[in-house]
Amino acid sequence: MRRILIFTDLDGSLLDTETYSHEAAAEALALLEQRGATLILVSSKTRSEMEPLRRRLNNHHPFIVENGGALFIPRGTFSFPIAEASTRDGYEVVEIGTPYVTLRAALNRIREELGCRLRGFGDLTVEEVAHLTGLPTAEALLATQREYDEPFILEDKGVAWDRLLAAVATQGLRCTKGGRFYHVMGANDKGIASRRLMSWYERLAERNGQRPVTIGIGDSLNDRPMLAEVDYPILVRKPDGSYDPDVQLPHLIRADGVGPVGWNRSLTALLSRL
Repeated sequence: MRRILIFTDLDGSLLDTETYSHEAAAEALALLEQRGATLILVSSKTRSEMEPLRRRLNNHHPFIVENGGALFIPRGTFSFPIAEASTRDGYEVVEIGTPYVTLRAALNRIREELGCRLRGFGDLTVEEVAHLTGLPTAEALLATQREYDEPFILEDKGVAWDRLLAAVATQGLRCTKGGRFYHVMGANDKGIASRRLMSWYERLAERNGQRPVTIGIGDSLNDRPMLAEVDYPILVRKPDGSYDPDVQLPHLIRADGVGPVGWNRSLTALLSRL
């Protein structure tokens, strides 16, 4: 017996970049439910943002926030204890990321080292975040409630990616790119968090006489670590119809479609073969 695990990015993948709707993926979502598959949301979004979305999707599975900063596992998901987890609000929480206050202080030092205009979410008003993301103000407020990852915009286009990476590395931190923002973070990424969750599902599957099959879906560089961990990595098109050139992996499946359209097509096609 197979246990199908799908690890998916949200913005630009399951969710439309402009409307944040998952309507175009409705067929595949219904198929996942029919197959009893486990859909794990993996995002740079905060817990505050992801919980309302999980309710809209009727999703009760574990989820990964802020580029792998932490895993939130509903209590009772696993029949064995998770040693590194703490209990909070009905979840077993595994924290991997660096505290937000540390990231904010480091971002100020990175700005000084580069000598450029660089603004994180902590420097922006809620109205500015709403404008940059296209979110309603109430949802933009949820996006600012960060714990493990700081999105930022680099307003000096003359700063090369390699130079930015080097400046972040001097602070003992990492940097990645999502659909809209750069992100500074600690020793975490979507792949590290996904791998931990996979290990617990593998343990559970073994106890139940099952074999896990893993699928990953994303659209950007910050999804590459997650896609590298799964059996079937899927890359969807960006709004301009291109694929992110920084995501290159063996056996990468390139979806025929932008965002949730590609998400839907690629997943229905793959599930028909599994």
